[in-house]
Amino acid sequence: MTAQAYQVTLTDKTNPAGQRVIRTGLSQYNREMAGYADARGLAVFVSDSESKKIIGGLLGRTSLGLFFIDLFFLPKALRGNGIGTQVIECAEAEARKRGCSTAVLYTITFQAPAFYERQGYRVLGRIECRPPGYPRLCMIKAL
Repeated sequence: MTAQAYQVTLTDKTNPAGQRVIRTGLSQYNREMAGYADARGLAVFVSDSESKKIIGGLLGRTSLGLFFIDLFFLPKALRGNGIGTQVIECAEAEARKRGCSTAVLYTITFQAPAFYERQGYRVLGRIECRPPGYPRLCMIKAL
């Protein structure tokens, strides 16, 4: 196919079929290059004990020996009492079972970098972004 046979489309809409194409293609490429592909999602949910409704938790993924924490949220009422530590420890234990040796995350300085540092994460790099004065931090931890 020539370059004229392609169309590039930008969107903010979810497209499950398109996501499948990208995931499958990358997985096949990783398998060719690394000899295996092991990307899997990883989630730890925190639920209200009465309603069973999910009220927070962690979303991430594991791939080729790395554990990526993509999103982590707890309501204010649950912060500072060990639940966050429990969530992180649960996710890291599963990542280790999957063969991961390093955890990676991005956070903003107004979020919870001190919490992650108490969990053993260290700042790998800083990226200036908006809002001014609140850089993003890339943090890692050896598992």
